[in-house]
Amino acid sequence: MKIKSPLQIAREKYAPKVPAALKGSVKVVEGDKTQSVADQGEIEKMFPNTYGMPILSFEASDEKKNFPAMNVGVILSGGQAPGGHNVISGLFDGLKTLNSDSKLFGFLGGPSGLTDNEYKELTSDIIDEYRNTGGFDIIGSGRTKLEEESQFDQTLENCKKLDIKALVIIGGDDSNTNAAVLAEYFAAKNAGVQVIGVPKTIDGDLKTDMIETSFGFDTACKVYSELIGNIQRDANSAKKYYHFIKLMGRSASHIALECALQAQPNVAIISEEVEAKNMTLDQVVDQIVEVVVKRAEKGENFGVVLVPEGLVEFIPAMKALIAELNDMLAKYENEVNALDSNKERREFVAGKLSAESSKVFTGLPNSFANQLLLDRDPHGNVQVSMIDTEQLLSDMVKSRVKKLKKEGKFNGKFSGQSHFFGYEGRCAAPSNFDADYTYSLGRTAAVLIANGKTGYMASVRNLTAPADEWIAGGVPVTMLMNMERRHGAMKPVIQKALVKLDGKPFKTFAESRKEWGENTEFVYPGPIQYFGPTEVCDQTTKTLQLEK
Repeated sequence: MKIKSPLQIAREKYAPKVPAALKGSVKVVEGDKTQSVADQGEIEKMFPNTYGMPILSFEASDEKKNFPAMNVGVILSGGQAPGGHNVISGLFDGLKTLNSDSKLFGFLGGPSGLTDNEYKELTSDIIDEYRNTGGFDIIGSGRTKLEEESQFDQTLENCKKLDIKALVIIGGDDSNTNAAVLAEYFAAKNAGVQVIGVPKTIDGDLKTDMIETSFGFDTACKVYSELIGNIQRDANSAKKYYHFIKLMGRSASHIALECALQAQPNVAIISEEVEAKNMTLDQVVDQIVEVVVKRAEKGENFGVVLVPEGLVEFIPAMKALIAELNDMLAKYENEVNALDSNKERREFVAGKLSAESSKVFTGLPNSFANQLLLDRDPHGNVQVSMIDTEQLLSDMVKSRVKKLKKEGKFNGKFSGQSHFFGYEGRCAAPSNFDADYTYSLGRTAAVLIANGKTGYMASVRNLTAPADEWIAGGVPVTMLMNMERRHGAMKPVIQKALVKLDGKPFKTFAESRKEWGENTEFVYPGPIQYFGPTEVCDQTTKTLQLEK
């Protein structure tokens, strides 16, 4: 017998809130034609059948429509994010509401399930087990990149076997790029298979005016902020440690910023600011040391420092080095892997780099340089989550204050502890906000499919208003795209949204950080609240509140 926790049993009964337009018959309203965020000529040339489509919004309608039964496929792609199961629940309910004979097939293990034809039909018994739960375990996920024509051909063949007329790809920027490429391929072949994307990533970097936030960001930040608050309480109790906490977010610092706004740590490094100010690694360390020294003068030899996962890629000299390493290791992968020792690998790589990057590389601690040579991710980029940036900063701060103590400029104590919060937040049971948002995205995807749309991403916005006032619709995926270098070649990808230094969330943080640094003004957010007053349980992130 499968045992469930009391929370699981209670959450099964939670009924997600949805926009008013999704509660009955829906009218699809077309808005302005669109263009890509950059590289318009190249993107249009690559996506002639799905470029320039209009933004769509849904309105409630009195008109009753009859929709034919359809077989639809769904995949979960990329890293986990809270709320994925509710997207599938919303999609299932939406399809069944439009026509009870429609069927939903889940492809197993991510995009590879599409190409390998590994699937299971998702019935109401299965769906009901996963409502309002975290994780992607209903069908599993994967990071297979769909980019070869043979993969597209196999996907189409497998869809025909199951008479699938539409695919829903739930994922982040790369996964939705997959969706756009697949939609264009099917449209060019007149294959009769629609493709709809759903915006997922806890990193928060899949964001535009039309995609106000990606799902999972809200829940993950609340989980991390609870943990940060717990550590802050411990630090304030023991009064003897500086805790360096690395947070997820390879390409943007949205998580670090949101957690800083929620918990008010002594230091929070924002990668985008480091890049904008052209800061060196030493200058980042100086910023932390300044706080340590000032707090020591007050007898406060403890604190908390938040470090974005992707920090090293935003330090200009390191960014240039990593870009060279990505290209060089793609070219000399076999030669590097054939070398026996880390020392040999470092020497080989240093000899292939430009003089400036070689100087930066050879000046790094050996352990840190070794981490930069680890296997790349499926997109050819350094796996920054494998780099112990938090420990490096802690060690460098320790070395710096030791020197200051010898010079008589520091009379306190410093002891560092390092942490990395990553997997702890990816599969949490979704917050009320994410449970509502993801269910609405699933229902939105069903309406887009029923109305024959393809190459769109499901969109639900006006998210700081009550759910009844949310605006559902669709955004052409090509609208979000630009050209970027991947594996040494230019590829069409969805442009990542970085922290805006002139935006209200960062400005609010910047106005307060000096006070938070010198004083102990910790906030202890506590665990996610599922039950209680709306003002406690249904709050969106501070980022979204400030932006709106």
